[in-house]
Order: sequence, then structure tokens, then C-alpha cells
Amino acid sequence: MNERCNKYEMCPINLVHKIISGKWKILILWYLMPNPLRFSDLRRKLPDVTQKMLTQQLRSLESHNLVYRKVYPVVPPKVEYGLTECGEKLIPVLESMYSYGVDYLQENSLDSLKLDK
Repeated sequence: MNERCNKYEMCPINLVHKIISGKWKILILWYLMPNPLRFSDLRRKLPDVTQKMLTQQLRSLESHNLVYRKVYPVVPPKVEYGLTECGEKLIPVLESMYSYGVDYLQENSLDSLKLDK
């Protein structure tokens, strides 16, 4: 498989890994999948993330054109995040990851897993 990467300046799988790696990025993309959300909605869905970390992860996803940020000119300010067209291309990948997780849970005891928290 590595030969497939040779025709590119950077291996495409390495590129995708760099773009979506991060403790919260995949979950942010997952929660934005059905519809755009406000920052506070994302915080509620990810209660363990700090405001600073969520902001950093959203900015990174935005810089890679996976997420857009829309600011509404109202008081108090309303900011909404959603998937861009580029970000929507990840939906099949996220759905596959979800399906894999379901299969894995059905075949393995969650108690016996050594998952990093």
C-alpha cells in the first residue's frame, strides 16, 4: 500500500490523519453532521472539553476548510458552526467509523477494553 503514496508529495492517509487528529475533532465533525450548531450546543455535547480547546479545535477544522463559522449580527452575538462541502465529504468516513464501533462493541466486552481516557 505504501507504493500508492509515492506519487504524492505527502501520503494522503498521513494528510487526513494530520487534518482530523486531535482529541475532539472527530466528535466535533460527528455532532455537526446532521445540522449546524452553536458553540454552546457543542460544549453541551462535549462536556469534558474546555472552552479554549473547543475553540482551538474548531479553528483548526475551519483552517482546513472542514467547518465554517457564521457570525450573526445580533446582540448578544450568535455564532454557528457547520460542515463545509469539503467537510461533508467526511460523512461516509464518520459513518463507517460509527458502524465499526457498533460492531466492535457487539463483539467485545467494554469492561475488558483498555481504552485511554
